[in-house]
Amino acid sequence: MNVKSRKILLPGQKIRALVVDDSVVIRRLVSHALEADHGIEVVGVAAHGGIALQRIPQLNPDVVTLDVEMPEMDGLETLRHIRRDYPGLRVVMFSTLTERGGLTTLEALSLGADDYVTKASNEGSLDRSMVRLREELIPKLRQFFQPPGPVPDHSAPTPLPPPVPVFTQRSRVLTIGVSTGGPNALSLVLPAIPPGFPLPVLVVQHMPPLFTRLLAERLNACCRLRVKEAECGELFTPGTIYVAPGDRHLRFSSTGRAELDDGPPMNSCRPAVDALWLSLASVCAGAVTAVVLTGMGQDGLRGATALKAQGARVIAQDEASSVVWGMPGAVVQAGLADQVLPLDRIAEALWQAA
Repeated sequence: MNVKSRKILLPGQKIRALVVDDSVVIRRLVSHALEADHGIEVVGVAAHGGIALQRIPQLNPDVVTLDVEMPEMDGLETLRHIRRDYPGLRVVMFSTLTERGGLTTLEALSLGADDYVTKASNEGSLDRSMVRLREELIPKLRQFFQPPGPVPDHSAPTPLPPPVPVFTQRSRVLTIGVSTGGPNALSLVLPAIPPGFPLPVLVVQHMPPLFTRLLAERLNACCRLRVKEAECGELFTPGTIYVAPGDRHLRFSSTGRAELDDGPPMNSCRPAVDALWLSLASVCAGAVTAVVLTGMGQDGLRGATALKAQGARVIAQDEASSVVWGMPGAVVQAGLADQVLPLDRIAEALWQAA
């Protein structure tokens, strides 16, 4: 898994970005959007991967924004070279909201891309495109860097011993919340769950429509449990992994069925981990095992608070194995995590919690 520590920026130091796209218009658009942030400097542009690879040692960027479809050398081939020659360099891919774009994005993430941004079609105006880029791309670049100032103490508390004596209820549901770095994390955790797992597994991964279905299909091909995108009204059954559809909140109904809605985003996310976990807290009380994996932001914190108050078990991924320790870090620092574990130990903990 592609895990790199956040780079600590010195006072006055900017994030150095290299923009790679075969379209002159897109290069200018991305450059202007990034340079609207005073903490980011576009140090160069490139029309395809071959030029980018020549310029990386000259420009020494901290992050590369990389288009997928380019002449001469496309984004995936460029990414392979970057991961081989510059393993510490952050890469954010640009993708399209199409099936081909989704498949390519998942492939890029498996090859070591740190994150991605989707290209919206028919934005309507240059100003709207600029606003969207600023809102989506800038936070995704910033998440990999620690701004100047005191470095927060992220030392996790000592993991508690297996909490079997503490919890009087057996779990009815296993649920996982994840964002940046999620597809790779899920591809390591979920295939390790053996057949016969006695709980339904509900997953919220921050992804747009279509991408979540493709992610479910990709995971289904490598897991020993069935993996599918959740459908409205279906009964959650043990031994099946359900992925929340993109742009729909997934909730657990009082009858144990899937509820989907397009209500307001929570934590700027839809689907949101909090939407699912708050519903589980109201229906299942403490009979839940909730796992928060790598991701930007604090989605899941409210839900974990509600679940924990009722005696649920909460497991968080540790900082060292997370691509971004935002979501799990928020839960750990709030004192809600019963166990703080590296990614390669989480599957075993899930089986013990069932």
